[in-house]
Amino acid sequence: MNAQEKITLTILNKITESAESIKQQWFNPEGTETRHFVIDELLEPELCAQIYNAFPRDGNGFFDRESFREKKKTSADLSSYDKVLSDITYALQDKRVVDLLSELVGFAEIDPDPNLYAGGLSMMFPGDFLNPHIDNSHDGDRLRYRRLNLLYYVSPEWRVENGGNLELWDKDKTIPKTIAALTNRLAVMETNKTSWHSVSPVVANCPRCCVSNYYFSKQSPDHTEYFHVTSFTGRPDESIKRFVGTADNALRNFVSKVLKTGRGKSLINKRVKND
Repeated sequence: MNAQEKITLTILNKITESAESIKQQWFNPEGTETRHFVIDELLEPELCAQIYNAFPRDGNGFFDRESFREKKKTSADLSSYDKVLSDITYALQDKRVVDLLSELVGFAEIDPDPNLYAGGLSMMFPGDFLNPHIDNSHDGDRLRYRRLNLLYYVSPEWRVENGGNLELWDKDKTIPKTIAALTNRLAVMETNKTSWHSVSPVVANCPRCCVSNYYFSKQSPDHTEYFHVTSFTGRPDESIKRFVGTADNALRNFVSKVLKTGRGKSLINKRVKND
């Protein structure tokens, strides 16, 4: 049995043990209309630490994203790092894991994305943030709708006071529900036209490291056809960012539809699954 299979079986066992909790959280969201759930202590602590240690300490080799919308480092190229990072990524993409989670949340015909378009590895350092946004509606080829966002946090001894936490906003984007980026926690949220979310500024003097995946389907969340780029707004006290964000989103949507371009389409994974 190889390392990826061992991780996959551990995840399957943890999901099975947490099945009732997952359904309770998912179908009864509190503080937000965005359906979601968390699973704590997903893997053995030693394995979680190994995954964290595989991240480059300074984010070397990662792509810098910095604008009024966000500030963070990302990488979808798993070929440059220890194989444990591809093992955890593809374990979460294993068909058995995808099918089990899909069954628990009531989704049908859900698929992962081995290319990691907009997924992969994320590092956030002190001062980094991600403003409220809705994710790009589709995959890189615009053939499937984005349906689930999976975030696995691995930074050691992480506390809510460190910042870097997932925030799920109410429909008016005025009050967020905070999902702490706790060590060894898997957070799963639905993505659709109204799933506004953000990441609070990091204040700890160490990186917040995360392994992210998306699941997709040919069927849209609301059974209608639509398209939008990743669309940002400001926080409630950032009126200028909210004004600029509206214009910025409209412009990027127009350009993307006309030119059929996609943000970061060249930043995809180059490590073949199960290599």
